[in-house]
Amino acid sequence: MRLLLLNSLLLLCILTSCTNVYKGLQQTAGDPGCITQFRPQFDNTLYSTQVDVMKHHLSGLLFFKQMPDSSQRVVFANEMGFKFFDFEFTKDGQFIKHYMMDKMDKKAVVKTLRGDFELVLLHPDLSKATVKQAGALRYVVVPTAKGNNYYITDTACTKLERVEKSSSRKPVVKAWLTDYKNGVPDTILIRHQGFKFNISLQRVQK
Repeated sequence: MRLLLLNSLLLLCILTSCTNVYKGLQQTAGDPGCITQFRPQFDNTLYSTQVDVMKHHLSGLLFFKQMPDSSQRVVFANEMGFKFFDFEFTKDGQFIKHYMMDKMDKKAVVKTLRGDFELVLLHPDLSKATVKQAGALRYVVVPTAKGNNYYITDTACTKLERVEKSSSRKPVVKAWLTDYKNGVPDTILIRHQGFKFNISLQRVQK
């Protein structure tokens, strides 16, 4: 009976969350720094934004602003000007929460949003990055405290397919930055894989 139970648990592990979706990646030569060409050149860039968190829906305008000291501010407010949050990402990698509306001001929410926008701003520490490949896709693998960030491109590193934040075995967040114009993506989509937390941004042309 015990052996049957162990076999069943092993089978379940193989078929579900215990499967390592990155197992097939093969080490390859290449420059991890090629992904910096996809770093958004935000200056004063405005996006129409939809945020879905569990049963809650927020919509408004999200503003990326490059500051004189090279830090970047990320501000999200509704169409009436009511601010949801105001974050700063400094040049040396620090994070500052300038404001967070009371209902959202939870440590886990702030940490999640910080991680999401760090993926979008695309300033990874490439000192320990490696390059791997699977089929027609190239993966720049950047180690993190709980897994890796994967910056996935075509094999020639001319097109950014997506960015994934992963645990040791599977993606937990996926982000797409598409339709670049003058170094800025027109569309940004962030999707969490384990629960409903999605952010959709569409650039507003001034």
